Amino acid sequence: MRPLPEPGTRVVVRYILPTGQATDALGELLQVDDEVLVVDGKRGEERIPRRAVIAAKPVPPPPPPRGRLR
Repeated sequence: MRPLPEPGTRVVVRYILPTGQATDALGELLQVDDEVLVVDGKRGEERIPRRAVIAAKPVPPPPPPRGRLR
């Protein structure tokens, strides 16, 4: 796996759940250490075991909110 992005970067992290299914976490990478990644996204802070990570990459900022139609 490539080196992980630096904390403070907006990322998408694909990882394996205990059920064996893969899922993604999207948000700001808050913490990276030998044991865990912490991503702050729409679901709140997600603590992801590093051994479960399949891939992680930086992503661009979210698009601005769209205006309402009248």
